[in-house]
Amino acid sequence: MDINALYNEWLQKATGDADLIAELEAIKGNDDEILDRFYRSLEFGTAGLRGVIGAGTNRMNIYTVGRATQGLADFLNKNYENPSVAIGYDSRIKSEYFSREAAEVLAANGIKVYIYDELEPTPCLSYAIRHFHTSSGIILTASHNPAKYNGYKCYNPKGYQMTDEEAEETYGFIQKVDYFTGIKKVDFDKAVEDGMIEYIGQDVIEMFLDEVQKQCINPDIVKQADLKVIYSPLNGTGNKPVRRILDRIGVKNVYVVPEQEKPDGNFPTCPFPNPEIKQVFELGLEMNKNIGADLLLATDPDCDRVGIAVPDKTGELVLMSGNEVGAMLLNYILSQKKEKGILPETAIAVKSFVSTDIAEVIAKKYNCTFKNLLTGFKYIGELITNLEEQGRADDFVMGFEESYGYLAGTHARDKDAVVASMLICEMAAFYKTQGMNLVDVMNSLYDEFGYYSNVVESYTFEGAAGMEKMASIMDGLRSNPPKEIAGMPVASISDYKTSTVTYTDSSPSERIDLPKSNVLAFSLENGNKVIVRPSGTEPKIKAYITAIGTDRQSADELAGVMVNAAGKFME
Repeated sequence: MDINALYNEWLQKATGDADLIAELEAIKGNDDEILDRFYRSLEFGTAGLRGVIGAGTNRMNIYTVGRATQGLADFLNKNYENPSVAIGYDSRIKSEYFSREAAEVLAANGIKVYIYDELEPTPCLSYAIRHFHTSSGIILTASHNPAKYNGYKCYNPKGYQMTDEEAEETYGFIQKVDYFTGIKKVDFDKAVEDGMIEYIGQDVIEMFLDEVQKQCINPDIVKQADLKVIYSPLNGTGNKPVRRILDRIGVKNVYVVPEQEKPDGNFPTCPFPNPEIKQVFELGLEMNKNIGADLLLATDPDCDRVGIAVPDKTGELVLMSGNEVGAMLLNYILSQKKEKGILPETAIAVKSFVSTDIAEVIAKKYNCTFKNLLTGFKYIGELITNLEEQGRADDFVMGFEESYGYLAGTHARDKDAVVASMLICEMAAFYKTQGMNLVDVMNSLYDEFGYYSNVVESYTFEGAAGMEKMASIMDGLRSNPPKEIAGMPVASISDYKTSTVTYTDSSPSERIDLPKSNVLAFSLENGNKVIVRPSGTEPKIKAYITAIGTDRQSADELAGVMVNAAGKFME
Protein backbone atom coordinates (compact mmCIF):
# COMPACT_ATOMS: atom_id res chain seq x y z
CA MET A 1 0.00 0.00 0.00
CA ASP A 2 1.38 3.40 -1.03
CA ILE A 3 0.52 5.65 1.92
CA ASN A 4 1.37 8.86 0.07
CA ALA A 5 -0.74 7.88 -2.95
CA LEU A 6 -3.65 7.22 -0.59
CA TYR A 7 -3.10 10.56 1.11
CA ASN A 8 -3.03 12.37 -2.23
CA GLU A 9 -6.26 10.69 -3.28
CA TRP A 10 -7.96 11.96 -0.13
CA LEU A 11 -6.43 15.40 -0.66
CA GLN A 12 -8.10 15.54 -4.08
CA LYS A 13 -11.42 13.84 -3.34
CA ALA A 14 -12.33 14.51 0.32
CA THR A 15 -14.41 17.59 -0.37
CA GLY A 16 -17.46 16.90 1.80
CA ASP A 17 -16.21 18.35 5.11
CA ALA A 18 -14.27 21.59 5.56
CA ASP A 19 -12.56 20.23 8.68
CA LEU A 20 -11.13 17.30 6.70
CA ILE A 21 -9.83 19.55 3.94
CA ALA A 22 -8.07 21.80 6.46
CA GLU A 23 -6.55 18.82 8.27
CA LEU A 24 -5.27 17.20 5.09
CA GLU A 25 -3.65 20.45 4.00
CA ALA A 26 -2.09 20.94 7.44
CA ILE A 27 -0.24 17.60 7.39
CA LYS A 28 1.34 18.01 3.94
CA GLY A 29 4.94 16.81 4.03
CA ASN A 30 4.64 15.35 7.55
CA ASP A 31 5.26 11.66 6.99
CA ASP A 32 4.53 10.61 10.58
CA GLU A 33 1.17 12.38 10.64
CA ILE A 34 0.22 10.98 7.23
CA LEU A 35 1.25 7.46 8.26
CA ASP A 36 -0.84 7.60 11.43
CA ARG A 37 -3.95 8.52 9.45
CA PHE A 38 -3.50 6.10 6.57
CA TYR A 39 -1.48 3.08 7.73
CA ARG A 40 -4.71 1.12 8.09
CA SER A 41 -8.47 1.37 7.70
CA LEU A 42 -10.53 1.39 10.88
CA GLU A 43 -11.55 -2.20 11.45
CA PHE A 44 -15.20 -3.10 11.80
CA GLY A 45 -15.98 -5.67 14.48
CA THR A 46 -18.68 -6.56 16.96
CA ALA A 47 -18.14 -3.13 18.55
CA GLY A 48 -18.39 -1.47 15.12
CA LEU A 49 -15.91 1.31 14.44
CA ARG A 50 -14.12 3.51 16.94
CA GLY A 51 -11.35 6.01 16.39
CA VAL A 52 -10.08 9.57 16.57
CA ILE A 53 -12.19 12.08 14.63
CA GLY A 54 -10.29 13.40 11.62
CA ALA A 55 -9.08 12.82 8.08
CA GLY A 56 -7.94 9.48 6.71
CA THR A 57 -8.81 5.81 6.62
CA ASN A 58 -7.74 5.42 10.26
CA ARG A 59 -10.08 8.15 11.48
CA MET A 60 -13.78 8.70 12.11
CA ASN A 61 -15.15 10.93 9.36
CA ILE A 62 -18.04 11.07 6.86
CA TYR A 63 -16.18 8.80 4.46
CA THR A 64 -15.38 6.04 6.95
CA VAL A 65 -18.94 6.32 8.31
CA GLY A 66 -20.40 6.35 4.80
CA ARG A 67 -18.31 3.36 3.74
CA ALA A 68 -19.30 1.35 6.82
CA THR A 69 -22.97 2.21 6.25
CA GLN A 70 -22.83 1.23 2.58
CA GLY A 71 -21.35 -2.12 3.60
CA LEU A 72 -24.05 -2.52 6.23
CA ALA A 73 -26.71 -1.68 3.63
CA ASP A 74 -25.31 -4.32 1.27
CA PHE A 75 -25.31 -6.87 4.11
CA LEU A 76 -28.91 -6.04 5.05
CA ASN A 77 -30.21 -6.08 1.49
CA LYS A 78 -28.65 -9.50 0.99
CA ASN A 79 -30.05 -11.01 4.19
CA TYR A 80 -33.39 -9.28 4.79
CA GLU A 81 -36.51 -8.52 2.79
CA ASN A 82 -37.46 -4.83 3.12
CA PRO A 83 -34.81 -4.11 5.77
CA SER A 84 -35.00 -1.18 8.18
CA VAL A 85 -32.58 0.43 10.64
CA ALA A 86 -32.96 2.50 13.84
CA ILE A 87 -30.35 5.22 14.43
CA GLY A 88 -29.36 7.09 17.59
CA TYR A 89 -26.53 9.41 18.52
CA ASP A 90 -24.98 11.06 21.57
CA SER A 91 -23.40 14.44 22.33
CA ARG A 92 -20.00 13.74 20.83
CA ILE A 93 -18.41 15.96 18.20
CA LYS A 94 -20.04 15.19 14.83
CA SER A 95 -22.31 12.44 16.22
CA GLU A 96 -25.47 14.04 14.82
CA TYR A 97 -23.67 14.83 11.55
CA PHE A 98 -22.53 11.21 11.21
CA SER A 99 -26.02 9.92 12.06
CA ARG A 100 -27.52 11.95 9.22
CA GLU A 101 -24.80 10.67 6.88
CA ALA A 102 -25.67 7.08 7.81
CA ALA A 103 -29.39 7.77 7.31
CA GLU A 104 -28.77 9.23 3.85
CA VAL A 105 -26.76 6.19 2.77
CA LEU A 106 -29.31 3.69 4.06
CA ALA A 107 -32.23 5.53 2.44
CA ALA A 108 -30.37 5.64 -0.87
CA ASN A 109 -30.11 1.85 -0.67
CA GLY A 110 -33.86 1.46 -0.19
CA ILE A 111 -33.63 0.86 3.58
CA LYS A 112 -36.20 2.50 5.87
CA VAL A 113 -34.64 4.54 8.67
CA TYR A 114 -36.05 5.43 12.09
CA ILE A 115 -33.89 8.14 13.67
CA TYR A 116 -34.22 9.84 17.04
CA ASP A 117 -35.08 13.53 16.80
CA GLU A 118 -32.51 14.39 19.47
CA LEU A 119 -29.61 12.74 21.23
CA GLU A 120 -30.65 9.75 23.35
CA PRO A 121 -28.95 7.06 25.49
CA THR A 122 -27.65 3.89 23.89
CA PRO A 123 -30.25 1.68 25.66
CA CYS A 124 -32.98 3.77 23.96
CA LEU A 125 -31.52 2.68 20.61
CA SER A 126 -31.64 -0.95 21.73
CA TYR A 127 -35.26 -0.44 22.75
CA ALA A 128 -36.18 1.21 19.42
CA ILE A 129 -34.79 -1.71 17.40
CA ARG A 130 -37.20 -4.09 19.08
CA HIS A 131 -40.06 -1.58 19.17
CA PHE A 132 -39.94 -0.96 15.41
CA HIS A 133 -38.81 -4.52 14.57
CA THR A 134 -35.88 -3.19 12.54
CA SER A 135 -33.23 -5.34 10.90
CA SER A 136 -30.38 -3.46 12.55
CA GLY A 137 -29.45 -0.42 14.58
CA ILE A 138 -26.66 2.14 14.61
CA ILE A 139 -25.56 4.43 17.42
CA LEU A 140 -22.94 7.12 16.96
CA THR A 141 -20.96 7.19 20.19
CA ALA A 142 -17.53 6.50 21.64
CA SER A 143 -19.02 5.81 25.06
CA HIS A 144 -16.60 7.09 27.73
CA ASN A 145 -13.53 7.76 25.53
CA PRO A 146 -11.89 11.22 25.42
CA ALA A 147 -13.44 13.98 23.30
CA LYS A 148 -11.24 13.35 20.26
CA TYR A 149 -12.91 9.96 19.69
CA ASN A 150 -16.16 8.95 18.08
CA GLY A 151 -17.59 5.57 17.17
CA TYR A 152 -20.22 3.69 15.22
CA LYS A 153 -21.84 0.67 16.86
CA CYS A 154 -24.08 -1.74 14.97
CA TYR A 155 -26.86 -3.86 16.43
CA ASN A 156 -28.77 -6.87 15.16
CA PRO A 157 -32.59 -7.26 15.06
CA LYS A 158 -32.62 -8.65 18.60
CA GLY A 159 -31.35 -5.39 20.06
CA TYR A 160 -27.81 -6.31 21.02
CA GLN A 161 -24.55 -5.64 19.22
CA MET A 162 -23.74 -7.76 16.20
CA THR A 163 -22.38 -11.24 16.76
CA ASP A 164 -18.93 -12.17 15.44
CA GLU A 165 -20.47 -13.85 12.38
CA GLU A 166 -22.72 -10.89 11.54
CA ALA A 167 -19.89 -8.40 12.00
CA GLU A 168 -17.49 -10.48 9.90
CA GLU A 169 -19.97 -10.73 7.01
CA THR A 170 -20.71 -7.00 7.22
CA TYR A 171 -17.00 -6.19 7.27
CA GLY A 172 -16.60 -8.27 4.11
CA PHE A 173 -19.09 -6.00 2.36
CA ILE A 174 -17.47 -2.86 3.79
CA GLN A 175 -14.06 -3.81 2.41
CA LYS A 176 -15.49 -3.85 -1.12
CA VAL A 177 -16.70 -0.24 -0.89
CA ASP A 178 -14.60 2.59 -2.32
CA TYR A 179 -14.50 5.59 0.02
CA PHE A 180 -15.36 8.05 -2.74
CA THR A 181 -17.13 6.25 -5.57
CA GLY A 182 -18.85 3.33 -3.85
CA ILE A 183 -21.24 5.10 -1.49
CA LYS A 184 -24.85 5.81 -2.48
CA LYS A 185 -26.53 8.85 -0.89
CA VAL A 186 -29.77 10.80 -1.00
CA ASP A 187 -30.66 14.18 0.44
CA PHE A 188 -31.76 13.81 4.08
CA ASP A 189 -34.74 16.18 3.92
CA LYS A 190 -35.94 14.63 0.65
CA ALA A 191 -35.78 11.16 2.23
CA VAL A 192 -37.83 12.41 5.19
CA GLU A 193 -40.38 13.84 2.75
CA ASP A 194 -40.51 10.52 0.88
CA GLY A 195 -41.00 8.53 4.09
CA MET A 196 -37.67 6.68 3.84
CA ILE A 197 -36.43 8.47 6.98
CA GLU A 198 -38.83 8.79 9.91
CA TYR A 199 -38.17 10.58 13.17
CA ILE A 200 -38.63 8.66 16.42
CA GLY A 201 -40.81 10.77 18.69
CA GLN A 202 -40.81 11.29 22.44
CA ASP A 203 -43.69 8.84 22.78
CA VAL A 204 -41.16 6.04 22.26
CA ILE A 205 -38.96 7.46 25.04
CA GLU A 206 -41.98 7.50 27.36
CA MET A 207 -42.64 3.83 26.52
CA PHE A 208 -38.98 3.08 27.27
CA LEU A 209 -39.29 4.83 30.65
CA ASP A 210 -42.50 2.88 31.37
CA GLU A 211 -40.54 -0.35 30.94
CA VAL A 212 -37.70 0.93 33.10
CA GLN A 213 -40.11 1.91 35.88
CA LYS A 214 -41.51 -1.63 35.97
CA GLN A 215 -38.19 -2.72 37.50
CA CYS A 216 -38.97 -0.89 40.76
CA ILE A 217 -39.31 -3.36 43.61
CA ASN A 218 -40.14 -0.97 46.46
CA PRO A 219 -41.83 1.88 44.54
CA ASP A 220 -42.79 3.95 47.61
CA ILE A 221 -39.52 3.70 49.50
CA VAL A 222 -37.86 6.71 47.84
CA LYS A 223 -40.53 9.15 48.99
CA GLN A 224 -40.24 7.84 52.53
CA ALA A 225 -36.45 8.23 52.56
CA ASP A 226 -36.38 11.83 51.25
CA LEU A 227 -33.26 10.98 49.26
CA LYS A 228 -30.90 13.77 48.13
CA VAL A 229 -29.02 13.09 44.91
CA ILE A 230 -26.38 15.06 43.01
CA TYR A 231 -26.42 14.01 39.36
CA SER A 232 -24.08 14.65 36.43
CA PRO A 233 -24.87 13.55 32.87
CA LEU A 234 -21.25 14.48 32.00
CA ASN A 235 -22.44 16.69 29.11
CA GLY A 236 -24.08 13.66 27.53
CA THR A 237 -27.44 12.03 26.86
CA GLY A 238 -28.59 11.12 30.36
CA ASN A 239 -29.86 14.51 31.51
CA LYS A 240 -33.50 14.20 30.43
CA PRO A 241 -34.24 10.46 30.79
CA VAL A 242 -32.43 9.96 34.10
CA ARG A 243 -34.09 12.99 35.66
CA ARG A 244 -37.47 11.88 34.33
CA ILE A 245 -37.20 8.38 35.77
CA LEU A 246 -35.98 9.66 39.14
CA ASP A 247 -38.89 12.09 39.24
CA ARG A 248 -41.31 9.27 38.41
CA ILE A 249 -40.19 7.17 41.38
CA GLY A 250 -40.25 10.12 43.77
CA VAL A 251 -36.66 11.40 43.92
CA LYS A 252 -37.55 15.08 44.15
CA ASN A 253 -34.24 16.38 45.52
CA VAL A 254 -32.04 16.03 42.43
CA TYR A 255 -29.26 18.59 42.05
CA VAL A 256 -27.67 18.59 38.59
CA VAL A 257 -24.06 19.72 38.20
CA PRO A 258 -24.62 22.83 36.03
CA GLU A 259 -21.27 22.76 34.22
CA GLN A 260 -21.93 19.17 33.12
CA GLU A 261 -25.65 19.40 32.40
CA LYS A 262 -25.90 20.47 28.74
CA PRO A 263 -24.65 18.34 25.81
CA ASP A 264 -21.07 19.25 24.89
CA GLY A 265 -18.80 16.85 23.01
CA ASN A 266 -15.71 18.73 24.18
CA PHE A 267 -16.35 17.63 27.78
CA PRO A 268 -14.70 20.81 29.10
CA THR A 269 -14.69 19.82 32.79
CA CYS A 270 -13.59 16.19 32.41
CA PRO A 271 -11.30 15.24 29.48
CA PHE A 272 -12.05 11.58 30.23
CA PRO A 273 -15.86 11.46 30.64
CA ASN A 274 -15.70 8.10 32.36
CA PRO A 275 -17.61 7.55 35.63
CA GLU A 276 -14.86 5.15 36.72
CA ILE A 277 -12.56 8.17 37.21
CA LYS A 278 -12.66 10.37 40.31
CA GLN A 279 -12.19 13.57 38.28
CA VAL A 280 -15.72 13.39 36.86
CA PHE A 281 -17.09 13.77 40.40
CA GLU A 282 -14.98 16.78 41.43
CA LEU A 283 -17.60 19.41 40.63
CA GLY A 284 -20.28 17.31 42.29
CA LEU A 285 -18.10 16.91 45.36
CA GLU A 286 -17.71 20.68 45.53
CA MET A 287 -21.50 21.12 45.25
CA ASN A 288 -22.02 18.60 47.99
CA LYS A 289 -20.38 20.84 50.58
CA ASN A 290 -23.59 22.86 50.59
CA ILE A 291 -26.06 20.05 49.95
CA GLY A 292 -25.16 17.02 52.03
CA ALA A 293 -26.38 14.51 49.45
CA ASP A 294 -26.97 10.85 50.17
CA LEU A 295 -25.59 9.87 46.77
CA LEU A 296 -23.69 11.25 43.77
CA LEU A 297 -24.47 9.78 40.34
CA ALA A 298 -22.62 10.28 37.05
CA THR A 299 -23.61 8.72 33.73
CA ASP A 300 -21.23 8.56 30.78
CA PRO A 301 -21.97 10.46 27.52
CA ASP A 302 -24.16 7.75 25.94
CA CYS A 303 -25.72 6.89 29.32
CA ASP A 304 -25.06 3.17 29.31
CA ARG A 305 -22.71 3.32 32.33
CA VAL A 306 -23.17 4.91 35.73
CA GLY A 307 -20.77 5.54 38.60
CA ILE A 308 -21.53 6.57 42.17
CA ALA A 309 -19.91 8.28 45.13
CA VAL A 310 -21.33 7.87 48.64
CA PRO A 311 -20.60 9.77 51.88
CA ASP A 312 -19.55 7.46 54.70
CA LYS A 313 -20.36 8.04 58.37
CA THR A 314 -17.61 10.69 58.66
CA GLY A 315 -18.86 12.58 55.61
CA GLU A 316 -15.91 11.47 53.49
CA LEU A 317 -17.08 10.66 49.96
CA VAL A 318 -16.21 7.17 48.77
CA LEU A 319 -16.13 6.25 45.08
CA MET A 320 -17.62 2.82 44.71
CA SER A 321 -16.43 0.46 41.98
CA GLY A 322 -18.51 -1.13 39.27
CA ASN A 323 -17.95 -4.49 40.93
CA GLU A 324 -19.24 -3.19 44.25
CA VAL A 325 -22.33 -1.57 42.73
CA GLY A 326 -23.05 -4.73 40.73
CA ALA A 327 -22.75 -6.89 43.84
CA MET A 328 -24.98 -4.56 45.90
CA LEU A 329 -27.64 -4.34 43.20
CA LEU A 330 -27.68 -8.11 42.80
CA ASN A 331 -28.02 -8.63 46.54
CA TYR A 332 -30.73 -5.96 46.82
CA ILE A 333 -32.82 -7.30 43.93
CA LEU A 334 -32.53 -10.94 45.02
CA SER A 335 -33.21 -10.24 48.69
CA GLN A 336 -36.19 -7.99 48.06
CA LYS A 337 -37.77 -10.22 45.43
CA LYS A 338 -37.37 -13.21 47.69
CA GLU A 339 -38.87 -11.32 50.63
CA LYS A 340 -41.88 -10.34 48.48
CA GLY A 341 -42.26 -13.84 47.09
CA ILE A 342 -41.65 -12.75 43.50
CA LEU A 343 -38.23 -14.33 42.91
CA PRO A 344 -38.64 -17.05 40.27
CA GLU A 345 -37.47 -20.52 41.30
CA THR A 346 -35.46 -20.63 38.09
CA ALA A 347 -34.02 -17.11 38.46
CA ILE A 348 -30.78 -16.40 36.61
CA ALA A 349 -28.17 -13.65 37.02
CA VAL A 350 -25.12 -13.04 34.87
CA LYS A 351 -21.88 -11.08 34.70
CA SER A 352 -18.85 -10.78 32.51
CA PHE A 353 -16.20 -13.28 33.59
CA VAL A 354 -13.76 -10.49 34.48
CA SER A 355 -16.20 -9.06 37.05
CA THR A 356 -16.14 -9.81 40.78
CA ASP A 357 -16.67 -13.39 41.90
CA ILE A 358 -18.49 -12.25 45.04
CA ALA A 359 -21.59 -12.02 42.84
CA GLU A 360 -21.63 -15.80 42.40
CA VAL A 361 -21.52 -16.32 46.16
CA ILE A 362 -24.38 -13.85 46.66
CA ALA A 363 -26.49 -15.57 43.99
CA LYS A 364 -25.87 -18.96 45.60
CA LYS A 365 -27.36 -17.71 48.88
CA TYR A 366 -30.67 -17.09 47.10
CA ASN A 367 -30.55 -20.27 44.98
CA CYS A 368 -30.18 -18.13 41.88
CA THR A 369 -28.45 -19.72 38.88
CA PHE A 370 -25.36 -17.75 37.91
CA LYS A 371 -23.61 -17.46 34.54
CA ASN A 372 -20.24 -16.02 33.58
CA LEU A 373 -19.97 -14.77 30.00
CA LEU A 374 -17.31 -13.14 27.86
CA THR A 375 -16.76 -9.40 28.19
CA GLY A 376 -19.20 -7.53 25.99
CA PHE A 377 -22.81 -6.86 26.89
CA LYS A 378 -23.96 -8.45 23.65
CA TYR A 379 -23.42 -11.82 25.33
CA ILE A 380 -25.77 -10.81 28.14
CA GLY A 381 -28.25 -9.53 25.53
CA GLU A 382 -28.01 -12.86 23.74
CA LEU A 383 -28.70 -14.76 26.97
CA ILE A 384 -31.80 -12.63 27.64
CA THR A 385 -33.05 -13.27 24.10
CA ASN A 386 -32.56 -17.03 24.53
CA LEU A 387 -34.50 -16.92 27.80
CA GLU A 388 -37.27 -14.95 26.10
CA GLU A 389 -37.50 -17.52 23.29
CA GLN A 390 -37.89 -20.22 25.96
CA GLY A 391 -40.69 -18.25 27.65
CA ARG A 392 -38.38 -17.51 30.59
CA ALA A 393 -37.79 -13.75 30.21
CA ASP A 394 -39.03 -13.12 33.76
CA ASP A 395 -36.28 -15.40 35.10
CA PHE A 396 -33.66 -12.79 34.22
CA VAL A 397 -32.73 -10.94 37.42
CA MET A 398 -29.89 -8.72 36.25
CA GLY A 399 -26.59 -8.67 34.41
CA PHE A 400 -23.53 -6.50 34.96
CA GLU A 401 -19.94 -5.79 33.97
CA GLU A 402 -17.24 -4.40 36.21
CA SER A 403 -16.89 -1.44 33.81
CA TYR A 404 -19.99 0.19 35.37
CA GLY A 405 -22.59 -1.39 33.06
CA TYR A 406 -25.80 -2.88 34.50
CA LEU A 407 -29.16 -4.08 33.23
CA ALA A 408 -32.29 -5.20 35.04
CA GLY A 409 -35.33 -6.02 32.94
CA THR A 410 -35.56 -7.10 29.32
CA HIS A 411 -36.61 -3.78 27.75
CA ALA A 412 -33.09 -3.30 26.37
CA ARG A 413 -30.41 -5.77 25.35
CA ASP A 414 -27.50 -3.50 26.26
CA LYS A 415 -26.32 -1.98 29.50
CA ASP A 416 -28.66 0.76 30.70
CA ALA A 417 -27.66 3.58 33.04
CA VAL A 418 -31.27 4.83 33.16
CA VAL A 419 -32.60 1.70 34.89
CA ALA A 420 -29.36 1.36 36.87
CA SER A 421 -29.61 4.96 38.16
CA MET A 422 -33.20 4.33 39.19
CA LEU A 423 -32.40 1.09 41.04
CA ILE A 424 -29.30 2.54 42.72
CA CYS A 425 -31.44 5.39 44.09
CA GLU A 426 -34.16 2.96 45.20
CA MET A 427 -31.53 0.78 46.88
CA ALA A 428 -29.94 3.79 48.61
CA ALA A 429 -33.38 4.92 49.80
CA PHE A 430 -34.25 1.45 51.11
CA TYR A 431 -31.09 1.20 53.19
CA LYS A 432 -31.36 4.83 54.32
CA THR A 433 -34.66 3.95 56.01
CA GLN A 434 -32.67 1.29 57.91
CA GLY A 435 -29.98 3.77 58.96
CA MET A 436 -27.38 2.50 56.46
CA ASN A 437 -25.60 4.12 53.53
CA LEU A 438 -24.21 2.15 50.60
CA VAL A 439 -20.70 2.04 52.08
CA ASP A 440 -22.22 0.29 55.11
CA VAL A 441 -24.09 -2.08 52.81
CA MET A 442 -20.97 -3.08 50.89
CA ASN A 443 -19.01 -3.60 54.09
CA SER A 444 -21.76 -5.87 55.38
CA LEU A 445 -21.51 -7.94 52.18
CA TYR A 446 -17.73 -8.21 52.60
CA ASP A 447 -18.21 -9.29 56.22
CA GLU A 448 -20.65 -11.98 55.10
CA PHE A 449 -19.02 -13.27 51.94
CA GLY A 450 -15.32 -12.38 52.23
CA TYR A 451 -13.15 -9.50 51.03
CA TYR A 452 -12.69 -9.34 47.28
CA SER A 453 -10.27 -6.73 46.00
CA ASN A 454 -10.83 -6.26 42.26
CA VAL A 455 -8.45 -4.04 40.34
CA VAL A 456 -8.34 -3.24 36.62
CA GLU A 457 -5.07 -1.92 35.21
CA SER A 458 -4.91 -0.56 31.64
CA TYR A 459 -1.72 -0.39 29.58
CA THR A 460 -1.88 1.90 26.53
CA PHE A 461 -0.08 1.18 23.24
CA GLU A 462 -0.73 3.94 20.70
CA GLY A 463 -0.28 3.85 16.92
CA ALA A 464 0.98 1.19 14.52
CA ALA A 465 3.87 0.19 16.78
CA GLY A 466 1.47 -0.14 19.70
CA MET A 467 -0.75 -2.61 17.83
CA GLU A 468 2.30 -4.78 17.13
CA LYS A 469 3.42 -4.56 20.76
CA MET A 470 -0.01 -5.67 22.02
CA ALA A 471 0.00 -8.68 19.71
CA SER A 472 3.55 -9.54 20.79
CA ILE A 473 2.63 -9.42 24.49
CA MET A 474 -0.35 -11.76 24.03
CA ASP A 475 1.69 -14.14 21.87
CA GLY A 476 4.46 -14.18 24.48
CA LEU A 477 2.06 -14.99 27.32
CA ARG A 478 0.70 -17.90 25.28
CA SER A 479 4.03 -19.35 24.17
CA ASN A 480 5.80 -18.79 27.50
CA PRO A 481 3.16 -18.49 30.24
CA PRO A 482 4.21 -17.53 33.79
CA LYS A 483 4.62 -20.40 36.25
CA GLU A 484 3.88 -18.12 39.20
CA ILE A 485 2.43 -14.65 39.78
CA ALA A 486 3.19 -12.62 42.91
CA GLY A 487 4.76 -15.70 44.48
CA MET A 488 1.66 -17.85 43.93
CA PRO A 489 1.88 -20.83 41.58
CA VAL A 490 -0.34 -20.72 38.51
CA ALA A 491 -2.82 -23.58 38.94
CA SER A 492 -4.50 -23.31 35.54
CA ILE A 493 -4.47 -21.24 32.36
CA SER A 494 -7.73 -20.56 30.52
CA ASP A 495 -7.10 -19.57 26.91
CA TYR A 496 -10.35 -18.27 25.46
CA LYS A 497 -8.79 -18.05 22.01
CA THR A 498 -8.25 -21.82 21.88
CA SER A 499 -11.22 -22.54 24.20
CA THR A 500 -8.97 -24.60 26.46
CA VAL A 501 -8.26 -24.77 30.19
CA THR A 502 -4.81 -26.24 30.90
CA TYR A 503 -3.89 -27.38 34.41
CA THR A 504 -0.30 -27.16 35.59
CA ASP A 505 -0.62 -30.35 37.67
CA SER A 506 -1.07 -32.38 34.47
CA SER A 507 -4.80 -32.90 35.01
CA PRO A 508 -6.70 -33.36 31.74
CA SER A 509 -7.44 -30.11 29.93
CA GLU A 510 -11.03 -28.88 29.61
CA ARG A 511 -13.04 -27.12 26.92
CA ILE A 512 -14.44 -23.62 27.43
CA ASP A 513 -18.01 -23.46 26.16
CA LEU A 514 -17.93 -19.80 25.11
CA PRO A 515 -17.18 -18.01 21.83
CA LYS A 516 -13.48 -17.64 21.08
CA SER A 517 -11.84 -14.46 22.37
CA ASN A 518 -8.28 -13.20 22.73
CA VAL A 519 -8.18 -13.58 26.52
CA LEU A 520 -5.90 -15.40 28.96
CA ALA A 521 -6.90 -16.15 32.56
CA PHE A 522 -4.33 -17.32 35.13
CA SER A 523 -5.93 -18.96 38.18
CA LEU A 524 -3.89 -18.95 41.37
CA GLU A 525 -4.46 -20.31 44.88
CA ASN A 526 -7.50 -19.45 47.06
CA GLY A 527 -9.55 -18.03 44.18
CA ASN A 528 -7.02 -15.33 43.25
CA LYS A 529 -6.64 -14.71 39.53
CA VAL A 530 -5.22 -12.50 36.79
CA ILE A 531 -7.04 -12.07 33.48
CA VAL A 532 -5.35 -10.36 30.53
CA ARG A 533 -7.21 -9.15 27.45
CA PRO A 534 -6.72 -6.49 24.76
CA SER A 535 -9.54 -3.97 24.69
CA GLY A 536 -11.94 -4.35 21.79
CA THR A 537 -12.38 -0.58 21.40
CA GLU A 538 -9.18 1.10 22.62
CA PRO A 539 -5.41 0.66 22.07
CA LYS A 540 -5.02 -0.97 25.47
CA ILE A 541 -4.34 -4.25 27.18
CA LYS A 542 -6.27 -4.66 30.41
CA ALA A 543 -5.30 -6.78 33.39
CA TYR A 544 -8.10 -7.79 35.76
CA ILE A 545 -6.89 -8.69 39.22
CA THR A 546 -8.90 -10.62 41.81
CA ALA A 547 -7.35 -10.80 45.29
CA ILE A 548 -9.23 -12.40 48.18
CA GLY A 549 -8.29 -11.76 51.79
CA THR A 550 -9.51 -12.24 55.34
CA ASP A 551 -10.04 -8.48 55.63
CA ARG A 552 -9.91 -5.39 53.40
CA GLN A 553 -6.27 -4.59 54.18
CA SER A 554 -4.95 -8.07 53.38
CA ALA A 555 -6.98 -8.25 50.14
CA ASP A 556 -5.84 -4.79 49.00
CA GLU A 557 -2.20 -5.51 49.83
CA LEU A 558 -2.28 -8.75 47.86
CA ALA A 559 -3.95 -6.97 44.95
CA GLY A 560 -1.12 -4.41 44.92
CA VAL A 561 1.52 -7.13 44.69
CA MET A 562 -0.43 -8.85 41.90
CA VAL A 563 -0.78 -5.57 39.96
CA ASN A 564 3.00 -5.11 40.05
CA ALA A 565 3.47 -8.65 38.78
CA ALA A 566 0.98 -8.14 35.95
CA GLY A 567 2.75 -4.93 34.96
CA LYS A 568 5.88 -6.94 34.19
CA PHE A 569 3.90 -8.81 31.50
CA MET A 570 3.53 -5.52 29.62
CA GLU A 571 7.22 -4.64 29.39
